[in-house]
Amino acid sequence: MEIPYDKLSEIALVGIIEEFVLREGTEYGHRDYSLEEKVELVKKQLKRGLAKVVYDPEVQSCNIVPSKALG
Repeated sequence: MEIPYDKLSEIALVGIIEEFVLREGTEYGHRDYSLEEKVELVKKQLKRGLAKVVYDPEVQSCNIVPSKALG
């Protein structure tokens, strides 16, 4: 189920994004980015419609996925 990012509180949105970017395997290229920079990069992707926040009721968790993955 897609959750509009702009309907989340800033605290909830940042928490979801931080959890996403701190997962092992998240790749940002050759440059090292701070956590704050990574959060801002993901926020920009959400605002541009390149990524979406989704909720999985079976496991009761949120994730961020590329928009094209949603079809």
